[in-house]
Amino acid sequence: MSDTEIIHGLHAVQALLTRDTTRVLKVQLLRGREDERAAAVIAAAMRAQIPIERVDAQRLDKLTSGAVHQGVIAEVRPLAPWTEDALIAALGAAIGAASGAPLVLALDGVQDPHNLGACLRTADACGALAVVIPKDRAVQLNATVRKVAAGAAETTPIVTVTNLARCLRDLKELGLWVVGADAAGPARADEVDLQGPIVLVMGAEGSGLRHNTRQHCDFLVRLPSLGAVESLNVSVAAGMLLYEATRQRAGVAGPRAVSL
Repeated sequence: MSDTEIIHGLHAVQALLTRDTTRVLKVQLLRGREDERAAAVIAAAMRAQIPIERVDAQRLDKLTSGAVHQGVIAEVRPLAPWTEDALIAALGAAIGAASGAPLVLALDGVQDPHNLGACLRTADACGALAVVIPKDRAVQLNATVRKVAAGAAETTPIVTVTNLARCLRDLKELGLWVVGADAAGPARADEVDLQGPIVLVMGAEGSGLRHNTRQHCDFLVRLPSLGAVESLNVSVAAGMLLYEATRQRAGVAGPRAVSL
């Protein structure tokens, strides 16, 4: 892991300055930018006694490899990713607590950093304990993911696993139900009880769930579709499924659910 990372974008930088200033080493802001949002970043950095450097656009473009940085970046110490052991320990503690119903999102080979960032953002909003991704043939956490996640990458741990199917098996042994999203699933998501300890598994863009991953799912569910489009973007589908789980856990009325 690199000693430092670059986070870019106003929302992502502001979120980190709000939640964990200890990781921020320096803020670089576009020279001449004096609007309200920039002023909020400056004020947060000054409160935490974090150095602020005014730089030109060319420097920001170079540091972000041409990404849309909105005139602000932060140099930070990387957030240490969770190991599988850390995930197991956190799940064990959550199951042993009064609520006892942790929610985990697993992504089976998502390739687009914008999709991973959007999934992280929704997972954070829905109270997911962690997001699990495979080490190979999948996008990893990078600056684009952090920007799209708008701060969620700093609060929702990412667990990178060598073998996703084996990880799902271990989570099942811990007491979690594994629910896979599939357009041809035999039940709608709102017909299934998603209130207990569960792992929601989304497939890759286009190809969906891999065979070995599918084999480890206890249940396959589909999302209702009334239009002509055959499938949804993976981040949109993940958001719909996460919010269905959130709706059920909040006790909001809906179609009667059946137990897994």
